[in-house]
Amino acid sequence: MVEPLYTIGHSTHSTKRLTQLLRAHEVTAVADVRSHPYSRVNPQFNRESLRAELKAARITYVFLGRELGARTEDKACYIDGKVQYDLLARTPLFRKGLARIVHGMGSHRIALMCAERDPLTCHRAILVCRHLAAQGKKAQHILAQGQLESHEDAITRLLGELGIAENELFRSRDDLITEAYSRRGQQIAYSEKQPLPEANVGVVDR
Repeated sequence: MVEPLYTIGHSTHSTKRLTQLLRAHEVTAVADVRSHPYSRVNPQFNRESLRAELKAARITYVFLGRELGARTEDKACYIDGKVQYDLLARTPLFRKGLARIVHGMGSHRIALMCAERDPLTCHRAILVCRHLAAQGKKAQHILAQGQLESHEDAITRLLGELGIAENELFRSRDDLITEAYSRRGQQIAYSEKQPLPEANVGVVDR
């Protein structure tokens, strides 16, 4: 039996509120897909603190940021200092992470967790769920107020946000969705900070 798959962004919630949202949808395991599971702004979601809170709520915590995080250490996935999601999705490590999610769905109701409130501004939807959907896995995004948005509905919303008309004569919906993934991926992908040129050393870059 394959259990449902969810995603959630911890945003600025308290850990109590996050736990409430997860339990409302009977989530039994959280897969943390943040590359770096620590936050100066929201330290309640540092890995050790979060794991303890979830354990108290009888929710399993698994860190998959190395496999499914957006800030990969694989330099082959960068072009001009920016992560390219298409390259990242082809790596053996990423595919291994997807396989772990699919396997875990056989025994747990999993929620992929990252930081961003809106799934459409987060790689959990634009990268991870895209490739899970390609395997026939259906995801539901748990939104900030607790309501669910199917991944299909989220992608329809993305098409609208990007101004991509769904009634184009010469392109299929699949082609339009591919464009939407690509454009949003370029908008949100991690970009390394570029060092200042030698001539500008000491000058504050505003």
